[in-house]
Amino acid sequence: MTVGPGTTAPGVPVAVERSSARSLARSDPGGLRSRISSALYLVALAAATFIFIFPLVWLVSASLKSRSTVYNMELFADPLQFQNYLRVFEIAPVGSWLYNSVIVSLLAAGTVTISSALVAFAFAYFRFPFRGPLFGLVLASMMLPGAVTMIPNFLIWNGLGQLNTLTPLWAGNLFASAFYIFLLRQFFLGLPRELFEAARVDGASYPRMWWSIAMPLTRAALIVVFVFELKASWTDIMKPLIFLRDTALFTLPLGLKTLVDRFNQTAGGQGEFQYVMAASVVITVPMIVVFFLAQRYFVEGIATTGSKG
Repeated sequence: MTVGPGTTAPGVPVAVERSSARSLARSDPGGLRSRISSALYLVALAAATFIFIFPLVWLVSASLKSRSTVYNMELFADPLQFQNYLRVFEIAPVGSWLYNSVIVSLLAAGTVTISSALVAFAFAYFRFPFRGPLFGLVLASMMLPGAVTMIPNFLIWNGLGQLNTLTPLWAGNLFASAFYIFLLRQFFLGLPRELFEAARVDGASYPRMWWSIAMPLTRAALIVVFVFELKASWTDIMKPLIFLRDTALFTLPLGLKTLVDRFNQTAGGQGEFQYVMAASVVITVPMIVVFFLAQRYFVEGIATTGSKG
């Protein structure tokens, strides 16, 4: 016997069924528990968002204040000093620093992405003796602190006559990065090997297989690597501090440091830190834009990683 809508199963009194339904409705009227859980989740999310975004809001606010009000907690005090952004370009070569940072970051991100992809594809596709130990040696290089290689790097670039140039800030990425090799190798291992075998049958060379098959199928991972290195180079201050002497060659982080030193009252400065805040906004905004443009690739990369067996 089929029990249709609006009917009850044989042997179950109608009154009992209706009583159970009323009890259930009273215990959770209108999904009250679900609504409370959703409300608590939204409150927690809003609180976390406020905590993370408030420093940025305060930074933008401080960049639009006068010298006397730059450190108070009042947001966007009237009148807003938009001329601070024009003034910071007048008191320092911020335009040149911005140009240098863009060039160095793009070159560093592009070279490390391509070189790391080449090495990662070799470790993922080819079968050769001592492949495992060699890959372990590459990963072991991640254990070396940057301070260990700082002096050798300086001596190498000094011997090549490249001090006080932008070359040392990005050219080291021509030799790949252990972390990015590991990351991309995992993606390459997830590609069906049959694709490459079919390409070999059709006469494709190994570089052709890497460029036409492996690279397009791992686009999300490549973009993640590019953005990671772009951010790392954009915010790096150690390399410019070691290799650069000419103020016109400074990148934005090192230029910002010079502004802090210049306006530091303990060093004889005037304490006009509203210009430092304006320069900080100039440094921060491009990375925010890059993140919003690339965030879907981060999600795609995580989803692709999670779908691999």
